[in-house]
Amino acid sequence: MHDEFLCHVTAYGTCAGERIGVPLGTYRAPTLALALWWLRDRAIWIADRLDPQPEAAHFPPGSLAPVADTVPDVPAVLRLWCGDDAQQELVGEQLAAGRLVRIATRDETTEYELLAESVDALRMQRTIPALVLPVG
Repeated sequence: MHDEFLCHVTAYGTCAGERIGVPLGTYRAPTLALALWWLRDRAIWIADRLDPQPEAAHFPPGSLAPVADTVPDVPAVLRLWCGDDAQQELVGEQLAAGRLVRIATRDETTEYELLAESVDALRMQRTIPALVLPVG
């Protein structure tokens, strides 16, 4: 059983023709349950910022505008993933088995990535002898 998990959330976009990643958070979870909780929490955090409630007091009237129906609905995808027990169980099983887990969704301008991996698996990869190729 893998006991510690490193979790990251990153947004990727394009700037001056280059793909740029903007870290939105990192968490070293001491348990699988906390890793899953943190990933769900960050997914909801992103969804709430992309799709806020228009009646919230901190938004001036008319400051939010609806988008076309053809725009991918990242907040809905993230909320759906958070509420899907089968998906949560699958992610938990993959992490417990030492596998890297990546949940990603995108809209027209940005890709949002939630990434988690076992700290133990990372350590084990470093202990595997490097492949040495003959030169010349």
